[in-house]
Amino acid sequence: MVSIPVKLFTATESKDVSFRQLHGEDNSRVRQLRWCAAEDKEIPYEEIVRGYEYAKDRYVVLEPEDFEKLPLASKHTIELEAFVSADEIDPVYYEKAYYLEPDETGMKPFALLLRALEEKGLTTIAQVAIRSKEQLCAMRPQDGRIMLETLFYPDEIRLRNLEPVDTVDVSDEEMQIAFTLIEMLEQPFAPENFKDEYCDALMTIIDAKLEGQEVVQAEEPETAKVIDLMAALKASVEATKVGNGKSSEAGTKPTRKASGRRRKAAAG
Repeated sequence: MVSIPVKLFTATESKDVSFRQLHGEDNSRVRQLRWCAAEDKEIPYEEIVRGYEYAKDRYVVLEPEDFEKLPLASKHTIELEAFVSADEIDPVYYEKAYYLEPDETGMKPFALLLRALEEKGLTTIAQVAIRSKEQLCAMRPQDGRIMLETLFYPDEIRLRNLEPVDTVDVSDEEMQIAFTLIEMLEQPFAPENFKDEYCDALMTIIDAKLEGQEVVQAEEPETAKVIDLMAALKASVEATKVGNGKSSEAGTKPTRKASGRRRKAAAG
């Protein structure tokens, strides 16, 4: 048994533009109150307890010490239970990323675990309790550190009965043109080349309003209806050549990095 003291740090943060809720009539701030319906009054945070509704308006109240009494090793320990190949984990299971940092006394075993995961090319599966919930998690090496990513449990994944499309007939010529387009846009993943254009556009509008300027609405790009798939694919290939400043044969990979983020999946 090897024990490695570690600390857990959040690895991501949201960059969404935040808004306050205002009363439309006078732009005054709308407050969300902790309101007791029985006593018809606002109550302080320290008087709030957590209750599980087992029947309509019937609750079992849990105190903080009840959560501490849970017979779970994962409350204070990340127990490694299995080692798997990362490509066996469907991306739909990934939830939130954390950094693991060892205490000084755990440096050597932590480094050993990191090196072993790197050499074997594996990800370790474990369970850990975070914010009163036991989470399935995956731990993997990344640039000299170990990342912990919480995973959804299978019953948390929503399944939808979608019509399969893998039985639709596609011609060899259509496949070749599609391959050509993909190869022209194929490149190493470089997240620094992408940015949140929606957020930038939103801040532009906010800045304009602050300065009393008129907000000019940008024209929405027209989305052509696909009537002839082959014609659309060929047009996409030609448009990609022009965008890359290329006049070479189809299939040449571009040197320009793609930029921006689109909300619709579109070729060309």
